[in-house]
Amino acid sequence: MRFTRHGGLAALTTAILAALSACTETPQSSAKSSRAVDHPPWETAQTRYGAASVPQGDKSAWEAQMRTRVENQNEYSRTP
Repeated sequence: MRFTRHGGLAALTTAILAALSACTETPQSSAKSSRAVDHPPWETAQTRYGAASVPQGDKSAWEAQMRTRVENQNEYSRTP
């Protein structure tokens, strides 16, 4: 395979453009984010995927439901 002048120039140009493309990237920060403010999980709206036993805004009921869910996933408590 023969290295030609035009092929080398094209490769050099491509390498330079790839190196300089990183210089044009705009900085990313969360300060300009249009994302909604996070709410505590017990204050979120009731959806069909949520637990029906937890009323909206009841922190103690939400924490009890989470403890029950974690306990049900514990393999040591489920083995005989």
